[in-house]
Amino acid sequence: MSRFWRVSGSALALVWLLVFVGIPFVAVLVGALASGWCPFWQSITSQEARFALRLTGEITLVTLFINLGLGVPVSFWIAKRSIPGWRVVCWIVELPLSVSPVVAGLALIIVYGPNALLGELLADVHVKVAFAFPGMVLATVFVTFPFIVHEAVTAIRAIGDTQEQAAHVLGASPWRTLWRIWLPQLKWSLLYGLALTIARSFGEFGAVLVVSGSIVMVTETATLFVYQASVNNEMQAAYAASAVLAIVSFVLILVLQLLKRLGRMDLLGH
Repeated sequence: MSRFWRVSGSALALVWLLVFVGIPFVAVLVGALASGWCPFWQSITSQEARFALRLTGEITLVTLFINLGLGVPVSFWIAKRSIPGWRVVCWIVELPLSVSPVVAGLALIIVYGPNALLGELLADVHVKVAFAFPGMVLATVFVTFPFIVHEAVTAIRAIGDTQEQAAHVLGASPWRTLWRIWLPQLKWSLLYGLALTIARSFGEFGAVLVVSGSIVMVTETATLFVYQASVNNEMQAAYAASAVLAIVSFVLILVLQLLKRLGRMDLLGH
């Protein structure tokens, strides 16, 4: 009976993957190449498509640096539980997982929009957040920030503080302890969190759509380009951009699996 349930569970999982992942993935690739390689290449190398892909890459890169710079100290704050307010910080980190991205984008407009007090103050010093690159970065950081923190907090608690205490007894500074003790052991968790961040950043739509206004050749990311192309019935362009995003997602899945394996091997090695 146990063998029957294992086989049945595996079969259901395979069917689920085929129906909801495999078939749509193949359909996108077929649609992108249905008219041949040349139309696909022309669509993906058009000025608008190249701008959208480049903008998506720039937003993702800035998001990675922000999430890494903020995520590591926040992870220690939560994992150590020694600094007051760690529960509030933990709640704030979890907030993006329960709030709709559209609501997050709208909240940014309310705070940083041209008619908002803070937005007007920033405009006086020639800083534009809403309907501009900074707002799109803020929206992406909001929806992706939990990934690095989740991975790092779990690793920090699993590692414990024995080595940190030994380094402190030997006179190591906090920075030296971070670079020589913590980061080498957290590298796979951080890389896994960064890979998840990239995947989420490339696929973000709702928050970026609201806060950017989806202005062609100004604030149009790859996902917004796909949306706009499909609305305009330019299906070749929509399929082509979707195929690129799908391939990036597939590569990231392989990278995530590799990072998991390397992380387990490194853990066993220690």
